[in-house]
Amino acid sequence: MSVSSRPLNGLPHKSPYQRLSQRMLDISGDRGVLKDVIREGAGELVTPDASVLVKYSGYLEHMDKPFDSNCFRKTPRLMKLGEDITLWGMELGLLSMRRGELARFLFKPTYAYGTLGCPPLIPPNTTVLFEIELLDFLDSAESDKFCALSAALLLLHRRTAAPEEQHLVETAKLLVFLNLSFTYLKLERPTMALRYGEQALIIDQKNAKALFRCGQACLLMTEYQKARDFLVRAQREQPFNHDINNELKKLASYYRVYMDKEREMCHRMFAPGDNGSTVGEN
Repeated sequence: MSVSSRPLNGLPHKSPYQRLSQRMLDISGDRGVLKDVIREGAGELVTPDASVLVKYSGYLEHMDKPFDSNCFRKTPRLMKLGEDITLWGMELGLLSMRRGELARFLFKPTYAYGTLGCPPLIPPNTTVLFEIELLDFLDSAESDKFCALSAALLLLHRRTAAPEEQHLVETAKLLVFLNLSFTYLKLERPTMALRYGEQALIIDQKNAKALFRCGQACLLMTEYQKARDFLVRAQREQPFNHDINNELKKLASYYRVYMDKEREMCHRMFAPGDNGSTVGEN
């Protein structure tokens, strides 16, 4: 190290990651995985063997662009701990997180890419930084059910049934579509929930659960007219269903707030100015 690179007291400069690590929480017990919470989450911690929906970016020290990221994807894929996530540090980090949490982690080589690194991107014995946002997760039981549903749907699509058995295949498909729609609602992915709900309606156009799921999805997407259409159809099939009636009340409340905001915006756009002229007049 040259003299010019030393501070006046003669001690070596600390690197950015060394300075950052001083204010981070040790979650591995040996300072191999350090954590800094950027935004708090809510609810339960991620459970072992869960499947997670995350956005992440990995950085090397002194580099601004990530060497690995899934943030460019419109919809991240569901990943199972212990299978799809291979970094030990990331798995430990995720087990310390709650839904909605955004955190920054430092992984020492033992918890990241080891003594060999991952040529040509990761040099040997490299500490890496990851920013991770936990969008949602399914616990182990829910995750296993989701994977089983996906596999079952694939098998049903491939199955060629005799005419007299076709109704049994359609009944099985209907159940899978309904469960997948429910699962995607839980993951707050209403587009996929709506897609599977509509697939269920192709099989049974009066199915109250399918109509209800589609209405819930449209409500999350703020497509209020479509949500009302689905929910009214569901109510027609099951007039005394508590969940359907509550969802219609929720829709009415959300729609009132939406219309109030629209009226307020229009009022601001066309309200007279201080001089008595309307906006846009000379």
